[in-house]
Amino acid sequence: MALHHVAFATKDLEATHRFYEDLMGFPLVHAEGENRPPTDGRPAGWIKHVFYDIGGDECIAFFRIENMGEQADFSTDLSTSVGLPVWVNHVAVRATFEKQDAVRERMTDAGIKPLMDIDHGWCRSLYYVDPNGIMIELCVDTPGIPADADEALSVMRAPMSGATA
Repeated sequence: MALHHVAFATKDLEATHRFYEDLMGFPLVHAEGENRPPTDGRPAGWIKHVFYDIGGDECIAFFRIENMGEQADFSTDLSTSVGLPVWVNHVAVRATFEKQDAVRERMTDAGIKPLMDIDHGWCRSLYYVDPNGIMIELCVDTPGIPADADEALSVMRAPMSGATA
């Protein structure tokens, strides 16, 4: 099975749209909205759900909600609001060097610098943080993840110095 879409919250649809369509180059392909009438003492609310094509029939999507049960001070980022570095929880999309270069140029023109640009050995990654505090990685396989299940399991289970688990 492949990823269909992954969805996140946004507080600013216009900033999110500019980042994903104009700067990242992911076209908006679907949007839907629904109003919820006031019921049982709850105020009227609404929801919008927008989808951006990231390639391969897969999408990144965002919810903008109002009076749908959210806390007034909710956070849209995936890592820092729960005490983790911004790079821990992130989204990586498959890219080419040409796609990385085009995104880098648009971001630079918009005054946005990459958070990181790293050669991992098996891939080259360019990282940006979106308006919601979510880190997005543009990942070029060079040559790609080395598939060795036995080695991966061994590394996963190996003790690390200073580790508690």
